[in-house]
Amino acid sequence: MSATLLIVHHTPSPHCHEMFEAVLSGATDPEIEGVDVVRRPALTVSAAEMLDADGYLLGTPANLGYISGAMKHAFDCAYYQLLDATKGRPFGIYLHGNEGTEGAERALAGITGGLGWEKAAETVVVAGKPTKDDLQACWNLGATVAAQLMG
Repeated sequence: MSATLLIVHHTPSPHCHEMFEAVLSGATDPEIEGVDVVRRPALTVSAAEMLDADGYLLGTPANLGYISGAMKHAFDCAYYQLLDATKGRPFGIYLHGNEGTEGAERALAGITGGLGWEKAAETVVVAGKPTKDDLQACWNLGATVAAQLMG
């Protein structure tokens, strides 16, 4: 039986897309076995898909010091279905912000804390164009969360 890792993302910019691709590459590394990686844009992910997942990677820009409206929408549509049903599941976060990201970090900490999810790796925060080290950190984030779901 394989586990499912759900990547919920909002990638409106080339920088966010670069980060998403690096996270996806880490999560789908051939050495990670028995983990199905499902990726869904934050505006189209369903509550059922979120319920069916065994772990999560959340990626969003920090717009005006907060998570994207798309990411907020994903949780607004699924929060009460996820509450109690997904406690203890591992997650990781990657954020892109040109200004401050503290509000976005606080928002996702509040949401995931309220759901009782377990932080599986340190949040990756990037400002401006992602460097090679930033993309490596994104790859590591994807691989770390996926590896925690292996049998």
